[in-house]
Amino acid sequence: MKPYSKYHCFYLLLISSALLSSCDAIIEPSISKSTVTLEAPVNQYQSTSYTLNFWWDQVDHALSYHLQVVSPGFDSPASLVLDTVIKKTTFSYNFNPGNYQWRVLAQNGSSQTAYAGPRSFSVAASSIKQQSVQLFAPGNSSLTNQSSLSFQWSALYGATSYQLQIDTNNFANLNALAYNQVLPGTQISFNFPKDQTYQWRVRAQNDTAQAQWSAIYQVTYDHSPPAAAALNAPADKSTLPLPVPLSWNAIATATRYKLYVYGSDGTTIYNQSFPLSLTATSYSFNLGKSADVVYWTVTALDAAGNESPAATLRSFTIQ
Repeated sequence: MKPYSKYHCFYLLLISSALLSSCDAIIEPSISKSTVTLEAPVNQYQSTSYTLNFWWDQVDHALSYHLQVVSPGFDSPASLVLDTVIKKTTFSYNFNPGNYQWRVLAQNGSSQTAYAGPRSFSVAASSIKQQSVQLFAPGNSSLTNQSSLSFQWSALYGATSYQLQIDTNNFANLNALAYNQVLPGTQISFNFPKDQTYQWRVRAQNDTAQAQWSAIYQVTYDHSPPAAAALNAPADKSTLPLPVPLSWNAIATATRYKLYVYGSDGTTIYNQSFPLSLTATSYSFNLGKSADVVYWTVTALDAAGNESPAATLRSFTIQ
């Protein structure tokens, strides 16, 4: 037998490397022996701020983290204050005055670490003048096509009401705000008057004091659909062999397209795969049999989820 040359060996190494990489992509690494390193707040931390910022180090191959906070401690918990799964390694939350403990574990689809911690911290009662609420929804830099949206924020210990302000000019003119009301609760439904980018903030208050303004969040309301796409190929009523290449023009404001394919009556969806969501402006149709008549059209969708009118319906016959 002829011995392998150095080129054969190199080729085999390349194949082996590719196979190992493929296995890594398929087999999720276990993180059960990894540990989560907690950074802040440190153990026995005492805070005069009602807002606590949690921070821990990233764990390789972790997809999310499970954060728990109890009062007063995990050995004898009186209440579970916070139990949440997040993808980041930071998290902020508003607490009432009291004593607490926190812990974190990392997890992926098939394994998890042990809990790191617990660590203790306390929150002291203080005037609301130095405090601020957290904004929950809509999230910062969010985009929506819903004309009515629920605005939500955290309750603040010691507050009896909340002032919500919504603007379209970064609060440059407080006499011309889109919305400015004092509310008893921590949420309200707001109807957007028109397509625009809005800013919103909240301030807690009671009979004797006002808290600090919250951070300013931005939300964009867009309910205007993109322009309709135009079908390029094949020409209407063409007869073509499989696969049939379908294409249409790109729309500047579109982020994806929906391909609708119908049977010979032009109204019945071809199969459960359609409508098909695509980011490309083409699709290779490879279904059916000779003499089948197939109808098709395309709509464009923007980042807010608005869908354009459908392009003019075309048909083709499979050769």
